[in-house]
Order: sequence, then structure tokens, then C-alpha cells
Amino acid sequence: MENRMSTKSAKHAIDIGINEKDRKAIAQGLSALLADSYSLYLMTHNFHWNVTGPHFNTLHTMFMAQYTEQWAALDLIAERIRALGEHAPGTYKEFAKLTSIEEVAGTPKAMEMVRLLIKAQESTARTARKLFSVVEKAKDQPTADLLTQRQDIHEKTAWMLRSLLED
Repeated sequence: MENRMSTKSAKHAIDIGINEKDRKAIAQGLSALLADSYSLYLMTHNFHWNVTGPHFNTLHTMFMAQYTEQWAALDLIAERIRALGEHAPGTYKEFAKLTSIEEVAGTPKAMEMVRLLIKAQESTARTARKLFSVVEKAKDQPTADLLTQRQDIHEKTAWMLRSLLED
């Protein structure tokens, strides 16, 4: 029986050129990125629903484009975690433990929403950036590509949001 179990384990072992320790470390970092991304998605969607004021149409439309892009990213991040052989977090409780983004209480005014989203976009970019050293050491090009894309999007979105605060 034991021999049969070890044969089965070996049959399903992951051999993609990244050792188990590095795969786990990368998956942990991606789990934090997934939690930040989900928190950002939820914040952006909430603001889309609840924005008011003279910039309503602009912000409502902008927030919808942002949360739609964010929603698609969640799947990419979670599937990369799975490809590395780990389980992706998928509950509010897990996300709350892993995220670097503070939950927003109440309904802020429109420009405060923009400020909060800038902070959350930048925080998500920093979470992605922190993982690069492990990814580069492990020569994990697919994750590096994903991280580069996510950083680019979060940094660009933060810049666009910051431009709304200019006089």
C-alpha cells in the first residue's frame, strides 16, 4: 500500500523547473497580490456604485473600466498560483489576512474615492514588486511576466487617477 501511494505521489509531482520551496514562496506572494487585487476590485466597484457629484459620469465610467480590468486579473493571478501547485485563497477571511489594503468605511466624497484608489493601486503595485526577487531567483518567467503586466497597469491607473486631483 505504501509503495503504491509513493508511486501515485511521484506520478503527480510537479516538475516545471522550479523547486517546491520557491514554488511555495512565489504562490504565497501571489496570494498576497490576489488579496490586494480583490480588495482593490471590491473598493473600485463599490465606488462605481456610490460616486456622486459633478464628476459623476467621468468617475462612474472610469471606475467601471478599472474594476472590469481588475476582475479579469483575479483569474490570471489565481490560475498562476494553481499552476505552481498551490491553492489560491478565495474567501473574504483569507483575503482580509493577506491584503495590504485597508477597507473603506462609509461612502467617501468623489475626490476622496480617487485618493483612496490611488493609495490602493500603489499598494497593489508594491505587493507585486516585492515578489520579483524570489521570481527572478527561481527563473519563473511566466510569473515575472504577470507581475510586470500588473505593475504597469496599477502604476498607470494610479497616474491617471492622480491627474484628476490636479487643479
